[in-house]
Amino acid sequence: QVQLVESGGGLVQPGKSLRLSCAASGFIFSGYVMSWYRQAPGKERELVATIRSAGGSTNYADSVKGRFTISRDNAKNTVYLQMNSLKPEDTAVYYCNAFRTLDYWGQGTQVTVSS
Repeated sequence: QVQLVESGGGLVQPGKSLRLSCAASGFIFSGYVMSWYRQAPGKERELVATIRSAGGSTNYADSVKGRFTISRDNAKNTVYLQMNSLKPEDTAVYYCNAFRTLDYWGQGTQVTVSS
């Protein structure tokens, strides 16, 4: 069955870095657009970053441009989110998403940015 398993979240101080990973299985990973979303308490889920299946072109939310980098390793069926210069407003549950004709979601990983 389809599985997306996120890891790498945690508590980090402002200005520090974290790298999230999402391990995929049960579908042809290389054919899917992969994205990271996040949802903060009391807010709607928002798109953070997307990487296309072919060519690897990327898009980012304005709030994370220049700080976050999305990448994928099709040989490992894994997508990453490198998060640098973290801010308290980056605190949220981060979700991995796979999209082609259907949407698949992971269970989420908590990122808390606090001193």
